[in-house]
Amino acid sequence: MTEKFLEEIRKISSFDTAIISSVTLEKAKNLVDVSLITDKTYSRDDEAAAKKIVRAFVPELFSCELHVSKLTPDCEMVARKILTVIGETNRQLAAFVTADDVKVEKTDDGFYFTVAVIHASSYTADVAETICSALKKCFCGNFSGKCVTAAGKLDDVVIEEKHENIQYEIAPRTFEIADFALLEGTATPKTAVYIADLNFVSESVVICGTITYIREKPITSSSGKEKLMYYFTVNDTTASTRVGYFARQKSLDKIKQLKVGDNIVLTCKTEFYNGEVRTTANYIDYGSIPSGFVPEKRASKPVPKYYETVFPEQFMDYTQSNLFVDTKLPDCLKNNTFVVFDLETTGLNSSPAGGVMDRIIEIGAYKVIDGEIKESFTTFVNPQRKLSAEIINLTGIDQKTVDGAPTFEKVMPDFFKFIDGCYLVGHNAANFDYKFIDYYCSQCGYVPERKLFDTIPLAQGLLRLSNYKLNTVADHFGITFNHHRASDDALVTAKIFIELIKIKKSLPTPC
Repeated sequence: MTEKFLEEIRKISSFDTAIISSVTLEKAKNLVDVSLITDKTYSRDDEAAAKKIVRAFVPELFSCELHVSKLTPDCEMVARKILTVIGETNRQLAAFVTADDVKVEKTDDGFYFTVAVIHASSYTADVAETICSALKKCFCGNFSGKCVTAAGKLDDVVIEEKHENIQYEIAPRTFEIADFALLEGTATPKTAVYIADLNFVSESVVICGTITYIREKPITSSSGKEKLMYYFTVNDTTASTRVGYFARQKSLDKIKQLKVGDNIVLTCKTEFYNGEVRTTANYIDYGSIPSGFVPEKRASKPVPKYYETVFPEQFMDYTQSNLFVDTKLPDCLKNNTFVVFDLETTGLNSSPAGGVMDRIIEIGAYKVIDGEIKESFTTFVNPQRKLSAEIINLTGIDQKTVDGAPTFEKVMPDFFKFIDGCYLVGHNAANFDYKFIDYYCSQCGYVPERKLFDTIPLAQGLLRLSNYKLNTVADHFGITFNHHRASDDALVTAKIFIELIKIKKSLPTPC
């Protein structure tokens, strides 16, 4: 629609390079206000013709107004904008480009620029294209340019010293096995590892718990011989896990008698398969969790000293100063730090007890300091599995995007560092997002402190709405965003949280 509108406007000779400055809808007045910028002199007839075009594109139920301003940029203005564009779109290049590296010349119908870089390549050709696109949105006229290799710039490069975090290993927790009795094994294990800590590779590890599910499946070998494969889901109150087991003929009758609710001890082999721990039992015996068992608190690795894969960025939202009518912030907002986060995942299974745990594919998080959104932490995450068509359609995230992203093992240490010492905030976070964070942090040895606020119950207690979906609450506060993307959802949740706390004037009880 925008391109077709500009196509019609640019048929007027004095507006042949015009751009749209803004389109504003004033609901109270049923008014659409369109502002154009041109770099050429125009007449009243030209303006009248442009207004007729605006009228043709605006629905009948709205009145419309047109404002035209003339702007002829100079070389200095264009050069300043080029530096801004590089700073916003390419932090790596911005570190080496100064005002002296940008040269702009006036041409017959616009401007031509060069940007001096360390080494010009096909990659920097994309940078030039990005700059041209941004300039055309800000100024009238045609723009072209390129990045050029600047001799001597390599001498100015300072190689930053690489910092490495100290690597820690946290021993898995164990408990003593009660009521042990042999079924088919030959040894008598004394202790079992917590299933919640079963995230490592081992040739022989012992777990103990209650059977919650059994499946029997005949398997035919390549030689034509049939064997019985069993799948047990076992829970020890810390977590559940699925264990595969090939039944031995000599103990088959006893295995067939096992049922849901029985307590067993499994001596297992663990290995990583498609990014998941796969557990196979070598022996099954009888045994149970000790009476009155209370899991000990999980120990956490220390907070990493350095970010290694995902680096937070300073965030500046110029609308923060005027988006909200009431700018006074309660002390509880100014005296605490919050990380507002959202995830996109491969599906809805947020617990390994429900089968194969779904994976995180995107993290979006914003840090609220002194009542303002000041830092961002955003990244895609490689789930090491294929995305469903449903998830691709819902999020707009495709397989190629996540295949090139870091895995959760690389991302979660950095995210744990980012949230250290902060309250966590999310929309439906208590029932969904936090479970993923807790699980995948634990897989890396980190234990997040559960200081969590959920904006759904908070909004339910303060607002009267038809429902409390994120877009409904955002509409209530007049906030627009791109739904079902973690970064956008997290940012709008941060704005909603600030608004809700301004109404409540105190923090709710953490979830």
